[in-house]
Amino acid sequence: MQRKYLFQVEEGKEAAAGRPSVGPVYRSVFAKDGFPPSVEGLETCWDIFRMSVEKNPGNRMLGRRKIVEGNPAKAGEYEWLTYQQVYELVLKIGNAMRSLGYGPGEKCGIYGANCPEWIISMEACNAHGLYCVPLYDTLGAGAIEFIICHAETSIAFVEEKKIPELLKTLPNTANVLKTLVSFGKVSNNHKEEVNKFGLEIYSWEEFLQKGDSQQYDPPVKGKGDICTIMYTSGTTGDPKGVLLSNKAIIALIAGVKHLLATVKEEVQENDVYISYLPLAHIFDRVIEEVFILNGASIGFWRGDVKLLVEDIGELKPTIFCAVPRVLERIYGGLNQKISSGGLLKRSLFNFAYSYKYNQMQKGKKHEQAATLFDKLVFDKVKKGLGGKVRIILSGAAPLAAHIETFFRVVSCAHVLQGYGLTETCGGTFVTLPNELRMLGTVGPPVPNVDICLESVPEMGYDSLASTPRGEVCIKGDTLFAGYYKREDLTTEVLVDGWFHTGDVGEWQPDGSLKIIDRKKNIFKLSQGEYVAVENLELIYGLVSDIEMIWIYGNSFEAFLVAVVNPQRQALEHWAEENGIKGDFNALCEDKRAKDYILGQLSKIAKEKKLKGYEVIKAVHLDPLPFDIERDLLTPSFKKKRPQMLKYYQKEIDEMYKGGNKPVA
Repeated sequence: MQRKYLFQVEEGKEAAAGRPSVGPVYRSVFAKDGFPPSVEGLETCWDIFRMSVEKNPGNRMLGRRKIVEGNPAKAGEYEWLTYQQVYELVLKIGNAMRSLGYGPGEKCGIYGANCPEWIISMEACNAHGLYCVPLYDTLGAGAIEFIICHAETSIAFVEEKKIPELLKTLPNTANVLKTLVSFGKVSNNHKEEVNKFGLEIYSWEEFLQKGDSQQYDPPVKGKGDICTIMYTSGTTGDPKGVLLSNKAIIALIAGVKHLLATVKEEVQENDVYISYLPLAHIFDRVIEEVFILNGASIGFWRGDVKLLVEDIGELKPTIFCAVPRVLERIYGGLNQKISSGGLLKRSLFNFAYSYKYNQMQKGKKHEQAATLFDKLVFDKVKKGLGGKVRIILSGAAPLAAHIETFFRVVSCAHVLQGYGLTETCGGTFVTLPNELRMLGTVGPPVPNVDICLESVPEMGYDSLASTPRGEVCIKGDTLFAGYYKREDLTTEVLVDGWFHTGDVGEWQPDGSLKIIDRKKNIFKLSQGEYVAVENLELIYGLVSDIEMIWIYGNSFEAFLVAVVNPQRQALEHWAEENGIKGDFNALCEDKRAKDYILGQLSKIAKEKKLKGYEVIKAVHLDPLPFDIERDLLTPSFKKKRPQMLKYYQKEIDEMYKGGNKPVA
C-alpha cells in the first residue's frame, strides 16, 4: 500500500526459522535520496558547541533569572551569557578537570536541576572526551549510588542543594568517587564530611580558578566515541546505562535539521527555548543540542513547577517542549478559566473553537483557519505561553487526542507529538505541522532511520496484514552502542542491527504510526514513569485477603488500577465482623468491600515502600477467579494480558472515570 509520508526500501518477510514475520522496511519520504549528511566539520558533540561559538560568539546562549533579595519566588529579568562567555568558562572547567588527572574515557557525573552550570559541565566533558553521566534529579539516593558505582564515576558536578543527597551515598561510593564540584558554594560542614571519606570538594568559583593556572588542548575525539552514558529509569530492577556515541547524536541532529527545513520550520538563531524538562533525559538533551548548533538561546526555569508559567511569561520562548502531564495541567487550568468566565465569554470561546476546528478539518493551516478569532479569543492562550511560541512539542508518553486537538486549535502554534527512546537517541517519529489527520499518532519517522514492524503472534498482531501491526523495530546511526556492562540485555534487544522497542505500533494510511500496545508487561504512565507490572503483582499478591490480582496502567492516565479475585472466606469474615450483609457476589459489588481491599493493598504498598505512581488507586472485585475458560489464563496459568484488557475494558473505563480518581 502507498503511504504518503513513507517509501518502501525492503519487502516484508514471512515467518521462518523460529522468527516471526516482519513487515516491509520503510523510510521517511524526506530521505528518499538517502539519509541527510551531517553539517560539514561536525563529527562530535564538542564540534556542535565549538562551531556555534565560532559562528555566533556574541549571541545569547544561556540565561537565568536574577533572584531578588535571595528569594527564588522574587525574580527579575533573565541575565544572559553569550556563546563566547560560555566557551571561556567551559575551557576553565575542562582545564581544572585535566589538572586533577581526569581525561578521555573517565566518567563524570552531573547531578541537579537544569541550569547554566549543567550545560557548562557537559560541554567540558565533551571537550576532553569524558563520558558525561547524568544523575537523575528525581531519583533517590539508592539509584544515585548504583549509577555512581556502576559507571565508576570518579568526578561529579552537583547542584548546591543536592550535596546532602550525594553525601548519603558515602562511604559506599568512596572507592570510585574522588572529586565533587558544587554548582554554587560549599559549606564547612560539607567540606569536613567529604574530606573525612578522602574526597575533595570545590565550590564553582574555586574550580574555575583552578582552571586558570594550566592550559590543556582538547584531545582528538572520534565519531564512534561514547560521549554519554544515560541511565534509563528502572523498569525491572536496576537502571540500565545506555551508551550513546557522538555519531548517534550527530545523526539524530542531521535528521531533525533536515525535517525542520523540509517543513519550513528551521530553528533560527533568534529562537528561544525554556529549559525545564530534565537534562538527564534524552528528550531535553537533544533539543538543547539542536538549539546550540543553531546559535539560539536557552533560558532556565527556577526549578519550581509553581513558578514555571511566570518564567515562561518572562522568557517568551518560541519553542516549548512538554510531557503530557504538563499539557494536561495547562489544559485543566484553561478549562477552569473558560468555565468560570460567564455565559457570554464561554459561548464566544466555544463558537470560535468549533469554527476554527472545522476550518482546520477542511485542510486550512492553523494560522489561516480563523485569524479574527486568533486575535479576539485565542490570543490570551498564546500570551499565557509567553506570546511567541510557534511550536509545542510533546514527548516521553502518549498525549491524549482531545488535549492535542485543544492545543492545536487554541495555542496559535504547531502542536507536534514525538516518539523515541533513550536507546534511539530520542526523537524517531514526529507528527507534521498542519496535518490534523495525524491526531492520536506519533507521525512518520524522522529521515535518519529505517523502520519495520515485527509480528507478535502471541498477542494477535500481524505485520503483514492489511492493517499492519507489530513490534516497532528501528535501524540507523541514531541507535545506542549497547547497555554498559550488560551485554546480555543488549543482545536481547539488538538483533541483526535492529533495535526492538517493545512497543507495538500500527501503520496508518498516510504513513504515520500509532502506538497501540506494549509487548512486554512494562508500561509508561502519563507522567513518563515506567511500571514493571509483574513485579508489582508479586508484591500486592502478598495481601492475604486476595487470591489473584491483575494490574493495569493506561498510558494516558497517571495512576494504576487493578482487577482482584478476593479470598472468599476472608472477605465474608470481614463482612460479618462489620455487619455487612449479602452473598459473595453482592459483597464484590459493595463499595465498602472495594475500599477495604484497596486499603489492604495500600498498606502493603506503604510497607514495601512503593513509589507514588506504583500505588493502586481503584479496584474492581471479580468473584469469579481468572480462568482458562474465559481465555484469561494460559494452560500454565499465566495471565493473558491483552485478553484481560479486552474482557475488563468496561470496568477499567469505569475505574478511571470513578470517584477513586485523584485530583490533578
